[in-house]
Formats: sequence, C-alpha cells, structure tokens
Amino acid sequence: MFGSNSKKPPVEKIETIIGPNTNFNGYLKCDGSVRIDGVCEGGRIETVGNIIVGPNAMVAADLVARNVSVSGAVSGKIYASGRLEILSTGRVWGDVEVGSFLLDEEGYFRGQMVMKEEPPKPPQLARSDRFSSTDDFSPER
Repeated sequence: MFGSNSKKPPVEKIETIIGPNTNFNGYLKCDGSVRIDGVCEGGRIETVGNIIVGPNAMVAADLVARNVSVSGAVSGKIYASGRLEILSTGRVWGDVEVGSFLLDEEGYFRGQMVMKEEPPKPPQLARSDRFSSTDDFSPER
C-alpha cells in the first residue's frame, strides 16, 4: 500500500483542502495540490503541485509550490517554480520567488520579487546598425 511503486497523484488534482472552518498551524508537505479556504498561521505549506488560496482564506505562512493562485490574503514568503497569480481579490505581503507573475488590476502585492530563469538578453546591435536621428520613419515612404 505504501510501497515505493505506489502511484503519485497528478499535481493538478486537489488532494488536500483546508476548509473554511479550519485553523491550521504547522508544516504541511504533500504531492498533490492544496486548496486553502480557512486560516493558516505559522509554518509552511509545501507541495510539488499547486496551491490555491480561496477568497476568504487568511494565510500567514510560507508557501512552496509549482503554481500559486491567491484570491485571499497571504503574509509570508512564496516560492512558485511556475507561476504566481494574484487575482482581483488577492492580497500578498511578503517576498516572492517565481517563474512568472500575474497581478490582476485590483490585486495587491507588497514585497520584493525575484524572477527565476532570466530570459536570454537580445543581441547587441553594432553602432553602425543602430538607427540614426536622421532616419525618416514617415508613413509616406
């Protein structure tokens, strides 16, 4: 049952739910995705899957996941190897390290961000290849 050849759940499947009437304090580590609708204070939540923070959730803990989606309030460090998205009702206070980042128009973020896997820099143009101020870019050409 617990042998090394047991199958791991797909990371998209929500395997753990911290419900709206639940107060969690501690360290949670799992393979499947986690949905938080209650209160998490202190500690760390870590998964190889995704973490979804519901609109009424309050989290004061570090989050480690592939993707993190925030609709509620999070205070703590967030490490998302894939994407962090802060939706319109989401609020995040804390430093984040992400692969990509989305902040909806009404969402709130206060902290420092580190983007991993920097894209390659564009090639530098030689000075002679650059446009001069005398180049004509008028539409009549």
